[in-house]
Amino acid sequence: MRLFRSLLVLSACALSGVNAWSQGYPSHAIKLVMPFAPGTGAEVALRVIAERLGTALKQPVVIENRPGAGSTLGADLVAKAAPDGYTLAASFNSSIAPGPLMYSKMPYDSLKDFHHIALIGVYPQYVIVKTDHPAKSMQELLAMVKAKPGTVNYASAGVGTSGFLAAELLKQTLGLNMTHVPYKGPAPAITDLLGGRLDMVLTASASELVKAGKVRVLAVTSDKRVPSFPDIPTLDELAPGVQAVSWFGISAPAQTPPAITARLEKELLAILNTPEMNARLSDPVVGMSPMPLGSEKFVAFIQKEIRVWTPVIKQGNIRVD
Repeated sequence: MRLFRSLLVLSACALSGVNAWSQGYPSHAIKLVMPFAPGTGAEVALRVIAERLGTALKQPVVIENRPGAGSTLGADLVAKAAPDGYTLAASFNSSIAPGPLMYSKMPYDSLKDFHHIALIGVYPQYVIVKTDHPAKSMQELLAMVKAKPGTVNYASAGVGTSGFLAAELLKQTLGLNMTHVPYKGPAPAITDLLGGRLDMVLTASASELVKAGKVRVLAVTSDKRVPSFPDIPTLDELAPGVQAVSWFGISAPAQTPPAITARLEKELLAILNTPEMNARLSDPVVGMSPMPLGSEKFVAFIQKEIRVWTPVIKQGNIRVD
């Protein structure tokens, strides 16, 4: 009995110490790990958010780029970091879900090794063709695919990317036979599209190309039409259930004290739920559809992504390693 009471006292003291320490958070700069190289639209958004979060917390939030291994390198660094609230991750679909489903081995568990704090937003993919392409609509393009199986090709930024998965889901849903041409990024794919070597490209960037009169958007992969292209249908309208978006949020190591993650969630949602931030994230430079969700809904969102993409990846035998 004495031993039991002693253990209770020690546990209470430990908990008290953690709470007291959490109340002083943060006392110095916070590192936010970005798992991609500089220059992406997501990083533009992340820097704006980091600046405002730093102001709210009265400590700088410094972005550190740690690209590699399809964004899993940076995520792994955060998963194994001290759970003290001073190392956070910009978590993406490629590093959390469905990305890890395409690797035979992963150094971390996407749900167990992180506390997912808040979802920031999603990036729809656009199905684009050259302006002089004979297909003037997505329906016409699908008719071409069905009429000449295997002759219509499409490009994405690589196997496992959201654009690739959107096309794979479309193929499986409608029983299509299209030829995938993988690239290491959107820029070379678009160059080949404009050169007439591709029929279509799935990319997250389309506004500037449309303004320049170089491409036509046939469809978007989000669940709703996007404000910048209100007359363009979603793939879901043509083939129910075909949706695929890139997304990113903010996560921390799993054992980070609840008082700290709750504070971060509160501050992030306050930043994201403003007209100013909504406009900034929706700007064509960033190209995001804001979708601020707190921790509980963010985790549910990730779990849904896993449920949706597991059978697609299995059926397509998709592997990136």
